[in-house]
Amino acid sequence: MSMDRELLWIAAAQPATAAGQGGGPPESMPAFSSLVTLALVFGVFYFLLIRPQQKARKEQERLIAGVKTGDRVVTSGGLLGTVTNVKDKTVLVRVAENVKVEVLKTSLTSVTKAEAEAK
Repeated sequence: MSMDRELLWIAAAQPATAAGQGGGPPESMPAFSSLVTLALVFGVFYFLLIRPQQKARKEQERLIAGVKTGDRVVTSGGLLGTVTNVKDKTVLVRVAENVKVEVLKTSLTSVTKAEAEAK
């Protein structure tokens, strides 16, 4: 009989588990790990795609805001010239003698300041 009492004591000390549960993690753990994985994927996308595009856009806006008469520019179409007049959304670019082209400021890809060329 002492053996039966000992087995009952050991069985009572074991934690009770519901039927079908193997003593594994709670049901909320898979959802939590999915959220962590989703957050990590978003973080990677942010630092590899979104942030560099934002920096490039800010640099382009700074470039456009700083253009002035006398600057050498390159357009996205490949035209090289000197700015002769700056308007709100466009610039007048001299590409050759007596040849001036009006281009959108947003199409400028490179600006070399007039002071740098004079030195």
